[in-house]
Amino acid sequence: MRLDLDGIRAAHERIRPYIHRTPVLTSSRLDEASGVSLFFKCENLQKIGTFKARGATNAVFSLDDASAKRGVATHSSGNHGAAVARAAKLRGVRAHIVMPSNSARVKIRAVEGYGAQIAFCEPTEEAREAVCAELINKTGATLIHSFENEHVIAGQGTAAVEFVEDVSDLDVVMCPVGGGGLLSGTAVAAKSIRPNIKVIAVEPANADDAAQSFRAGRRIVTEKKFTIADGLRTNVGEPNFGIIQRYVDDILTVSEEAIVAAMRRIWDTMKIIIEPSAAVPYAAISEGMSGLSGKRVGIILTGGNIDLDALPWITTR
Repeated sequence: MRLDLDGIRAAHERIRPYIHRTPVLTSSRLDEASGVSLFFKCENLQKIGTFKARGATNAVFSLDDASAKRGVATHSSGNHGAAVARAAKLRGVRAHIVMPSNSARVKIRAVEGYGAQIAFCEPTEEAREAVCAELINKTGATLIHSFENEHVIAGQGTAAVEFVEDVSDLDVVMCPVGGGGLLSGTAVAAKSIRPNIKVIAVEPANADDAAQSFRAGRRIVTEKKFTIADGLRTNVGEPNFGIIQRYVDDILTVSEEAIVAAMRRIWDTMKIIIEPSAAVPYAAISEGMSGLSGKRVGIILTGGNIDLDALPWITTR
């Protein structure tokens, strides 16, 4: 997979009219608690409430007219599906979104709200791929994969371009890792602009295939246990792992309890709601991640799409 800074900058120009340049927030209380200067890139305030708007918009608007007229399709537990649905609506083409039957209600409503056609499937990767392939065969739509797509990865990397432009001298940039689309784009963008920056990813201990793969030096596919961070239940993609091996400095894991505590701490302190997947990097810092004392650390808060009637610190009380 070819991916470079020029491609990411071209993606940024392409999607600029359709996205927010999201703000970077800080908190002296969180800095004091961690001994680190923290900068939060608030993609929870992005269009549709997630960074996924970037990659999907770039991919849909990169299609030639003939391909676009046949529509687009993807399978997604929610955020990427909503992002593809929105991008298709902006371009005036049809979108077919395959969603697991156990997808969060807030994410189903988001996809429906953009006028996409939803096909529900069993909550397995095999079922998602099979139903999506059948739809593509029937409609001629183009697959917009959530992370194994060069245009999607380039679009996701635009968040890191903005981040390193807006915050001088970041020592470290951190983001979650699921399939690896955001991490791949972030790593290429950040390292290309600032070669000495460290790129560190974090994932739930219950979905630690990327960490296992990183340690082993080969891609490992694991059976996922339950994690509240539903956006990170996917195994890391094969082309993504090649990029990760080249550019990423470390991949860490955190507990379910730490993820929930991080969500609540950010709400209590910064007054912003983030989804569990977005809380994973700060969870690593709050658990005492070593080697960061005195550093300037950037965290990409990836999304804020959560059911407010099911906040985990309320339902588990």
